[in-house]
Amino acid sequence: MVLEPFGVTEAEERAYRFVLSVADCTVAEVAEATGAGSAARRLLKALEDKGLVCRLPGAAARYQGAAPDLAIEVLALVRHRQIEQAKLATAELGDIWAAAERGRSAPVEVVHGREANTQRFLQTQLAARGEVLTFDLPPYLEEGVEPQHELQVRRMAEGVRYRTVYDRSALAEPGQMERVLALVRAGEQARVYDGVPLKMLVTDRSAGLVPFTVSGVRRSVVLDASPLLHALVSLFELVWERAAPLRSSTPLGVDAVDERLLGFAAAGYTDESIARMTGLSKRTVERRMRRMMDRLGARTRFQAGLQAGRSGLLG
Repeated sequence: MVLEPFGVTEAEERAYRFVLSVADCTVAEVAEATGAGSAARRLLKALEDKGLVCRLPGAAARYQGAAPDLAIEVLALVRHRQIEQAKLATAELGDIWAAAERGRSAPVEVVHGREANTQRFLQTQLAARGEVLTFDLPPYLEEGVEPQHELQVRRMAEGVRYRTVYDRSALAEPGQMERVLALVRAGEQARVYDGVPLKMLVTDRSAGLVPFTVSGVRRSVVLDASPLLHALVSLFELVWERAAPLRSSTPLGVDAVDERLLGFAAAGYTDESIARMTGLSKRTVERRMRRMMDRLGARTRFQAGLQAGRSGLLG
């Protein structure tokens, strides 16, 4: 299934694939071919609302599939617009921070300084009971990387679920790809997105940290449960749906170098960029990527990375 990032469920995609495979079809034919039973009519209505199928004129209900390239492009634009709208809602952060700086009463706390921010970041995760949601992008507080890594591994072992969306640029940071892979192996659910809007950490959907820097001074806005925090959680879920999965497994024929190359490919990097970041020659990268593209039946490097992630081959 490849349409999940566009808000299409597995059952809907199964029905869409069948409709595409025939000239036109009835509800009964979809029900029989997909095993959807009485849900077939609902699936077709959902696909029609998404612009993936259209109902043909006539008394009897017959359906025809829409051209995938155009229909999926429209879905992508809709998702992008939803993310942009959610990002606009976070603009309120600047107003809250300005109010706090002027000594006004605001429903937030502002933490100042590098040390205090590192400490609060760790304390917030220690207080988590069920789930931690994170947007991750550079720059990083280097002295806070290892303690954070160790704490996250411990908390995941204690049953806390971590979901992280890494910005594409994060994977190019020295040593960051190795750290990410280690966290994924320890249980983190990770995805990669080109254009993560802000740094953020939310625990149990009831407390959040949004770090930022002004005039070289590290600060974080600390949020309790509020409409603003709920908007940030909604933004996370929208970006999560569009991001490429990053998994950790090493199947037969894919070694650690292949895994790393596929990770960079899923993040959208070119062969030349991958060669520069990995220290391999461009020819070696091209040769390995061509072999993996053939294995995955992919036409582009980016497609190979996405298919590898969705197939559980990516680490």
